[in-house]
Amino acid sequence: MGIQDRLSLPSIIKRSYENTNIHNLFIYNKSGICFYGKSFTDYFKVEKNLVSPFITALMSFSKEMIGKKFKTIEMGDVKFVIFEKGALNYNILCDTIENEVFLEEAVNKINSRLTTYLRKKKVNINKQIVYDGVFNEIIEETLEDAFSNEFNLKTEEQIIEYMKELMLIDEIDGVILLTDRGKVLYSSYNKAYLKNFLKEVDFRVKIYNNSILKLFYTFKDKRFIFSEYVQNKYFIILVFNSHVRFGVAEHYLTRIVDSVKNLISSD
Repeated sequence: MGIQDRLSLPSIIKRSYENTNIHNLFIYNKSGICFYGKSFTDYFKVEKNLVSPFITALMSFSKEMIGKKFKTIEMGDVKFVIFEKGALNYNILCDTIENEVFLEEAVNKINSRLTTYLRKKKVNINKQIVYDGVFNEIIEETLEDAFSNEFNLKTEEQIIEYMKELMLIDEIDGVILLTDRGKVLYSSYNKAYLKNFLKEVDFRVKIYNNSILKLFYTFKDKRFIFSEYVQNKYFIILVFNSHVRFGVAEHYLTRIVDSVKNLISSD
């Protein structure tokens, strides 16, 4: 089956952080006292005053036992990711496929504004609990910016629909679409398989650093991937069946990348 270039009128969309793989955010001090918690989805009911002390105790225990604190706790298809930023700790509950480089970038934005505000108000976060409406407003505004601004592309919905249609091509075994920061926007694989797939190829940090433009990789079962970075916006990964010739695979990739570029340029 061949590929036909698809050009249709773009629709204006904005993918907010409620549509991501992030479920909860907790901000607490070194003692485990949580002064901010937010649920982004309804998938999990997590009590902030139980999670923060528990995670703090586990981190202290791991420091004593093995000499260093853990940063990630995986539980099935979700994980806690912990970032220590000076006097503040940030704990994010998200799907295991969520990119930690993207998460830390968001946390750094939040932490920069919070520490500036706390310094201005002369608040010692380890000695007093913050009851401040302005403080919460700062977090909310920064969250909106940190988690949603990367999705403000009119043509993104069309690109995702186009990626879905590629699975009708017999030679293609799988399709994955990432942002320039390695965040998964679409995958034809389920989350469990995608988690292992991303660990095996392990290149999302390289994507974020713009250190590669293309990627070729062969699996043990002789399937292989051809991928390409597109206009500083997306990284397209195509997984091909073992019987497909490399020249044919590269031709598919070129046609698909060109189609995505046309969609972007029509924005």
